[in-house]
Amino acid sequence: MSTDQIITLRGERELVQRAGHLFLGSREEFLVAAADLMTWSPGVNAAFREGKRPHVVPGLTMRKLYTRRALADPEQHRRLRRIAGTGIEVRISDGPIAREAVVIDRRTAILAGPPVRGVRSYTVVQTPEVVDGVRSLFRASWETATDLADCAVPPPPLDERARHILRTLAAGHTDEAGARLLGVSLRTYRRRVAELMTALGATSRFQAGLLARGLLDEEAAPAGPR
Repeated sequence: MSTDQIITLRGERELVQRAGHLFLGSREEFLVAAADLMTWSPGVNAAFREGKRPHVVPGLTMRKLYTRRALADPEQHRRLRRIAGTGIEVRISDGPIAREAVVIDRRTAILAGPPVRGVRSYTVVQTPEVVDGVRSLFRASWETATDLADCAVPPPPLDERARHILRTLAAGHTDEAGARLLGVSLRTYRRRVAELMTALGATSRFQAGLLARGLLDEEAAPAGPR
């Protein structure tokens, strides 16, 4: 379907081919609202890559709003932290987002439809009243959302193997001593430590040890009154 001010595109490839220039042309404001990173990141990032344009340009306000679904996956959470580290503002909404959308320079809104057999449709709207309405919905959700840096992420569930590794980290054992205690090879032990560090979001053994002590203390603490 197409009018002068409304175009419906099917799939990310068509979105990038026919609307990629809109992403690249943003100069004042670039707003993204989505349940998680899967709706927009592939298509939007492809547009930026094809245009060889950095995500942040001088004078451009970039805000990305997600639901807590984006924090449920440790890899998505790490990606969000990397995004925020580039200077893009990232917030997390406790409630659902009214509509997954991108708003560009107050002139264009791109609305994502639900996936049908794995393929989404994207509606590009340049009707001023509609764009202003979508932007107002974004702003209302943004004002009540929490900055990513202030969002607490629950620790991953721990199996018995993970607890053993946490204890060796908390005790400050060397890798060799930890491997002996667990009865595994040094290579296996180091691989498991690396996996656990990734799950915890730790960037060093020292940080992992501190997190390990905290998690073990939480598990050992008696449950409070219900």
